Amino acid sequence: MNDERNAAIRARFDGRADAYDDNTMHRELAAAVAGFADLDDVRTVLDVATGTGLVARAFAARNPGLELVGVDLSPGMLAVARRELPSAVFFEGVAEELPVADASADLVTCVTALHIFADPLPVFEEFARVLAPEGVLVTATFAEVPAGHGHGDTGTPPEQRPPGAVGAPGYEPNHAAFATPEALAAAAAPAGFVVTRYEFRVIEDDRVLIAELAPVD
Repeated sequence: MNDERNAAIRARFDGRADAYDDNTMHRELAAAVAGFADLDDVRTVLDVATGTGLVARAFAARNPGLELVGVDLSPGMLAVARRELPSAVFFEGVAEELPVADASADLVTCVTALHIFADPLPVFEEFARVLAPEGVLVTATFAEVPAGHGHGDTGTPPEQRPPGAVGAPGYEPNHAAFATPEALAAAAAPAGFVVTRYEFRVIEDDRVLIAELAPVD
């Protein structure tokens, strides 16, 4: 089932790669996340589900000395990321098996992607594995289901929707599980994370929760 889901997600985002950066909300949210993050003692930032590298680019603009790494499963999105930020390192891979070493990132970011994963626990466990001591995780999630992301196509059965379409088999996003600090904390707690601070932002027509999470001993 994960292979089918990953194929559907890959198809969806490969198809959006060329126009993804045209969306003002995507660019403004990347800048907001980079501005929210505490970069004291941070050398290496790992952006998971990096897409076209917008978040990595926002960190590069804030601090050009950072070591920036991104992981995504969409070759189309990664092609844009590598073109736009050649100084960073981008890997093709999945969040459940990150292709990076243990304790190698001072900061891990995951922006508007948690709702895509079928089971978030292995993803949070990977975040914990790759974080260096004293490292933190910063996430951005939709506090309200954004326009166009719902299941408004009620007339077409899911199995008849094209691969990568919202609601098609393999791509059934779950925004509610991460829409509030309490929900996010509950999802991350089994992997040993607690929410340490957060803020809500309204960007374009979307209300977004940006949060910092830290692993607990």
